[in-house]
Amino acid sequence: MSNSRGSNSHIQMRILVIEDEGHIAEGLRFNLEAEGFDADVAGTGEEGLKLIAAQNFDAVILDIMLPGIDGFEVARRLRAAKNYVPILMLTARGRPEDVLNGFEAGADDYLPKPFELSIFIARLTGLLRRADWNVRTQADRPAELININGGIFDPANLQLHTGEEVQNLTLMEAKLLRYLIDHKGQAVARKTILEDVWGLAEDTDTRAIDNFIVRLRKYLEDEPNDPKILLTVRGVGYKFVENSPQKPARK
Repeated sequence: MSNSRGSNSHIQMRILVIEDEGHIAEGLRFNLEAEGFDADVAGTGEEGLKLIAAQNFDAVILDIMLPGIDGFEVARRLRAAKNYVPILMLTARGRPEDVLNGFEAGADDYLPKPFELSIFIARLTGLLRRADWNVRTQADRPAELININGGIFDPANLQLHTGEEVQNLTLMEAKLLRYLIDHKGQAVARKTILEDVWGLAEDTDTRAIDNFIVRLRKYLEDEPNDPKILLTVRGVGYKFVENSPQKPARK
């Protein structure tokens, strides 16, 4: 591994690139290693899943179009196995439908092809920074815990604590929930969510947001089919109506 241009903060960070186009995969590996990362490459989704099962990675660069199972299925299988390694998904031409499908599958961020190397490194570094933040102890960082319906939402750690259970959220689930909480009592339009939470154009199909809301209701509501916290505002979008969230004292 070459560290000639890398910073010490990247040393020992292991990145898996799942990309079937050899020249792209090797180019990413070369540049990642030049930046001080340790990079491995898998040419198929199946190969990538095997590597992840056998080794620990700090992040996964995941192309959507793969032979065999595609990138969406790779992400779904990882999240179903409760593996929450940060996923940066590469999308063809940044098609909104690909982006939304990626978020639904569990991706944390996306980058449309073609992309500038500097932007790629910045996006990856952002994911790793959040992951590093997540593993710190409560004593090492300010607590920001929000009470919701008897549970506790920990936005920094992407977790929702309900009773004895801990639900790990994807980054996009956590961002959506936090956005609705920050706009408590307001009807938030689906198109506003697309633009402000996910950075997508307002003419994108909004149905994927409904699927995210369904999942969040399963985590939050006593009766998901009769929601009391995340309400549907017909013809508009959604509204968070729980009492003012309180932040418990730092432990």
